[in-house]
Amino acid sequence: MGKGLKIMISGAPASGKGTQCELITTKYDLVHVAAGDLLRAEVAAGSENGRLAKEYMEKGQLVPDEIVVMVWFHYLLNNFWICNFLPNLYTSCEQVPQEILVDRVVGRRLDPVTGKIYHLTYSPPETEEIAARLTQRFDDTEEKVKLRLQTHNKNVESVLAMFEDITVKVDGTLLKEEVFARIDSALSNLIEQKDATIGIAAA
Repeated sequence: MGKGLKIMISGAPASGKGTQCELITTKYDLVHVAAGDLLRAEVAAGSENGRLAKEYMEKGQLVPDEIVVMVWFHYLLNNFWICNFLPNLYTSCEQVPQEILVDRVVGRRLDPVTGKIYHLTYSPPETEEIAARLTQRFDDTEEKVKLRLQTHNKNVESVLAMFEDITVKVDGTLLKEEVFARIDSALSNLIEQKDATIGIAAA
């Protein structure tokens, strides 16, 4: 259904990017690759790139482009991908107050067995067994998330300007179903436009 679609989801830490990516990949049969997940995997593996990235991540700073590019390159090489990185749609999850973002991050937990993300308040684990094995990302502390938010706020406008013509801004304070409905509508319109263009070219 989503063949040929390349979508970038942007937003501050805990603005709901991962949740929306799960919904998008399920409906449109796409592959979800998150730079943050790749970097954390490199850190956990103790690789040279992971060691270098961790120094920046612990300070709440952006990881330099050369490190991110190498991590992406190794991922794509190992997964036999050939990609055109220019997106068809750039979605920005915005307008979430900082205090809500901090609360979302500090309470976030990961189940290392299933990979599922929980929140101690808003989405608690179903059983005590799951609760006992939950872990917290090393950069999901109040101090670090505030630094990450400062970095995000300083850089977001320049990134948005690059994709201004294809950007869809979404209110990240809405329920996840409402956020997805808006993204889904934008994707449906995009697919219709692509199909119409292909039809004209084939005529």
